[in-house]
Amino acid sequence: MVELNTKKIPYRFISTGQHRDTMGSILENFQLKEPDYTLYQDKDITSITSMAIWFVKILFKTVFSRRKIFGDDRNGIVLVHGDTFSTLLGALMGKISRLKIAHIESGLRSHNWFHPFPEEITRVLVFNLSDYYFCPDEYAMKNIAKYRGYKKNTQANTLLDSLRLAEKNIETSDVSIPAERYLLVSIHRFENIQTEQALTRIVDLIALVARQNIKILFILHKPTEKKLRKFNLYTRLEKIENIELRQRYDYFKFIKLIKYSEFVISDGGSNQEECAYLGKPTLLLRKATERREGIGRNCVISEYNPDTVSAFCDNYKDLAEAPLSSQLYPSELIVSELQKALAKI
Repeated sequence: MVELNTKKIPYRFISTGQHRDTMGSILENFQLKEPDYTLYQDKDITSITSMAIWFVKILFKTVFSRRKIFGDDRNGIVLVHGDTFSTLLGALMGKISRLKIAHIESGLRSHNWFHPFPEEITRVLVFNLSDYYFCPDEYAMKNIAKYRGYKKNTQANTLLDSLRLAEKNIETSDVSIPAERYLLVSIHRFENIQTEQALTRIVDLIALVARQNIKILFILHKPTEKKLRKFNLYTRLEKIENIELRQRYDYFKFIKLIKYSEFVISDGGSNQEECAYLGKPTLLLRKATERREGIGRNCVISEYNPDTVSAFCDNYKDLAEAPLSSQLYPSELIVSELQKALAKI
């Protein structure tokens, strides 16, 4: 959207409302307009039941309100990104409205249906609905070889462009940086927080890391905080001396915290990418990842193994790399390709 604004190309911004509470800071960070249409205007969705109801309601709404949502242009392209329920919802809405679908960050696969779950299934469903595939690397290109449609290797994800903008604003981002060494923890994936057993395993591993002589900033995503409290794990984290629990920050402030940290512990694919571009040592609390960034270099997949976690903490300095120096601008390339595609429709 920043690139579309830069090129003065008009577009219709449709918000599903899946993460309404965080939308304001994103629009402010990247100086974007308010959504032209918001499908859901209630509180953030933090449960599977509310997600299912939300999903069905919006699809039903699309059948009867296509013009109100997408406007009168029957030759447009619905652009979706990533592996969330909003991604799948946007693709289905576009198909119902007989529009073309373009998928950014396409082709990523872990080839394990349950890790990540449900993101792996979401991606495959979106592949089947797409007409244009913008893949961040050759690995992703190979994963969508069997699907029909136009494919383009952007050689990096649009996150690289977002990170550049964040780095330009680092010094003006007002966030409290600890005086001592610290690491950053960010956990939010369904597979890690949905059950008490899964989340207890995560807390056990964080408690293991806390034995190191280093401060831990645990950033609380709303669904994660809700589950921590439900399973009586929030108090346990509060009692661990080295851990400081903090509410979620806007993107620019969060990147500043990453930049000045010793290393990052996360289950997020975006965090994996950001840290790969920044050369920041990263420990993934996951069984598998769909992304290649940082693997074999600065990023270690824990597979929830305490020995792997301990070894990473002991040797993380050996994984630090210089930040990526790149002249790739994936957003610019994608907008250029979309312009060509629209000219042919």
